[in-house]
Amino acid sequence: MDQKQKVAFLGAGSMAEAMISGMVNAKKLPAENIIVTNRSNDVRLHELENRYGITAVKRSELKTDDIDVFILAMKPKGAEEALNELKPQINKDQLVLSVLAGISSSYMEELLHDEQQVIRVMPNTSSMIQQSATAISPGQYAAMDAVLTAKELLSAIGKVYVIDEPQMDIFTGIAGSGPAYFYFLMEHIEKAAKEEGLDPELAREIGAQTIYGAARMMMERDETPTELRENVTSPNGTTAAGLDALAKHGGGEAMMQAVKGASKRSKEMSAQLQKVASTN
Repeated sequence: MDQKQKVAFLGAGSMAEAMISGMVNAKKLPAENIIVTNRSNDVRLHELENRYGITAVKRSELKTDDIDVFILAMKPKGAEEALNELKPQINKDQLVLSVLAGISSSYMEELLHDEQQVIRVMPNTSSMIQQSATAISPGQYAAMDAVLTAKELLSAIGKVYVIDEPQMDIFTGIAGSGPAYFYFLMEHIEKAAKEEGLDPELAREIGAQTIYGAARMMMERDETPTELRENVTSPNGTTAAGLDALAKHGGGEAMMQAVKGASKRSKEMSAQLQKVASTN
């Protein structure tokens, strides 16, 4: 990515910080070329400026002429107001990346300029350590150069996947909510370890390393999850006993329902937000 490009975050919440942290650590852009802004929380802006060496300004003081990429990272309920405010300050060639859950690219295109380059983005909280699974979905006017810019910029925070917009909900169910599934699993591994006399902190490290290693193996080998599971499961062995317990207590079905439930809720939230937006 061109080191001279400037990126402005509109919004200074936890996801914005996770992305900022990843980008600064990856050093794809000079920290001073990353700008963060919000409406009124000066304390938060100064906190981010001091922590990451980026530029922080009030929303009313943001100069937009030299910004190449705008990243919308405010709460979805503030999207319409923010987009209406942004419209007279930008041109259609400036790229807009939206982290606004549930807000369609077509809606953003309607509120901005005709043929505005908009790309929806869905990172997860692992952005902070440059290990995010991030989906991008280009709007109808996003040029290939814009898609490549988005991919290169967001590769600073992890792996990037280009998907169609209708797939954003299931992506949310897997990757957006996925870290919480893992943390939930680790809570119960620690609990079991404690009951069996193993220090919970040691169990946490062992469990995390085990899952990390298994994930790396799956990504680096040309084998399906089923094949990998069968390879490590001996008849009547310890792994078989553990898997039998998972099946008995609905472990697999519970995981499927977790992903489907998160995806369903994403669809519901999107419909609600779009309905509110269309009536304003």
